[in-house]
Amino acid sequence: MKPPTLLLAPLRQLNRRVLLHRRPLAALTAAGAALAALHATSPPPPETVTVWTAARDLPGGRVVEEADLTGVAISPDSVPDGVVGGPGDVVGHTLAAPMSRGEVFTDVRTLTHGLLRGYPGTTAVPLRITDAAAVSLLRVGDRVSLVVADPDGRQAPRVLVEDVPVVAIPAERGGTVSGGTPGRLVVAAVPSSSASEVAARAATSILIPVWQR
Repeated sequence: MKPPTLLLAPLRQLNRRVLLHRRPLAALTAAGAALAALHATSPPPPETVTVWTAARDLPGGRVVEEADLTGVAISPDSVPDGVVGGPGDVVGHTLAAPMSRGEVFTDVRTLTHGLLRGYPGTTAVPLRITDAAAVSLLRVGDRVSLVVADPDGRQAPRVLVEDVPVVAIPAERGGTVSGGTPGRLVVAAVPSSSASEVAARAATSILIPVWQR
């Protein structure tokens, strides 16, 4: 049997080691407890959904490409009506109006479902603008006023229709159609109540578009 003094020496050495590391061990234990409590009381991350927005400023009349869209996570309460389900719903379609970077794509942003989608109470009226160069400055989605001028100069020019959206600009080669008719066609969404009058007057007049960017 070992003498008592020989047994006490290892015990004292072990006790000194415990005392030496007691503070670091206590701090580590406290930190672990704090992290566990924080994790238990932290609320879950907020729910989000992905919507598709314009990746850059896009002009009206542009045929949408996949690179024009970017996915953004937003709160479900912020999702607008008619939001598109994915790029496949708009890629290859024509924008009805310009879009700024970050704007959400919805089902009224493109001309997928007809020229007048998003313009209730209107009729699509093809109007021939005599100055083809002026039409080259227009974009689908621009809002224009149209001034009519008598080709014989017998009547003073007047405003035919004000602040109507351009919904299509058909492509024409050389600025003319068969028969040599000058100018370019522009399709505008005209209030249905005045569509017939606008079409009839436009057929016998020089049309001058006026708009602001």
